[in-house]
Amino acid sequence: MTMQPTVAYPFAKVGLPAPEFTLPSTKNLETLEENVSLSDYRGKWLVLFFWPYDFTFVCPTEIVGFSDAYEQFKSLDCEVLGASVDSVYTHRAWIETPVDKNGIGPVRFPIASDFTKETAHAYGILSEEGAAHRGLFIIDPEGILRYQVVTDMNVGRSVDETLRVLQALQSGGLCPVNWKPGDKTLG
Repeated sequence: MTMQPTVAYPFAKVGLPAPEFTLPSTKNLETLEENVSLSDYRGKWLVLFFWPYDFTFVCPTEIVGFSDAYEQFKSLDCEVLGASVDSVYTHRAWIETPVDKNGIGPVRFPIASDFTKETAHAYGILSEEGAAHRGLFIIDPEGILRYQVVTDMNVGRSVDETLRVLQALQSGGLCPVNWKPGDKTLG
C-alpha cells in the first residue's frame, strides 16, 4: 500500500494551521521594539486583518471601527491584530497624526509591519503591486485558521459581521443563514 504524500499548501487554508509569523509592531509605541507572533495568541481567538497601505482613505475607517469594538472582541476571548506592508515607523506616524489630518489616533490593539511582505504572501493576499489586499482571518485558540475573507482594495470590511462570524464559530453548532447570537443552531 502506497502512502499519499502530504500536500503542502502555498497559502493559508481554512481548516489548517495558520501560517506562523513574527513581525515588528506598535505594541510598544515609544520604542517600536516589541514584535508580535502568532504564538503570542495561542489559547485565544485572533482576528488578524490586513489593509493595503497606511495614510489611505478606506483603511482608517476599518482600523478605527475595529478599535472602537475592541472591548466586544475582548469579551469574546478574542484579540485583534492589524497589519499592512508599511513600516512600524509609518504606523507610529499614522497613529500620532490627528484624525482630522488623515491620521487614526490611538488604537487599542497592536499594528504589525509586514515590511518584507512574507506574511501577506503566506496568507495569500499579496497583490502584484506589492500591497496587501484587505484580508481578514479568524484563527482559533489552537492556531487553526477558521475563517477568511478577502476583498478588493476599495471595499472595507464589516466589524459587525466579523463579530457575528466569531460568535458563530465559538458556538460550536451549525449556524444557518443570518444566524445571530442567541438564535438556535442546527446541531
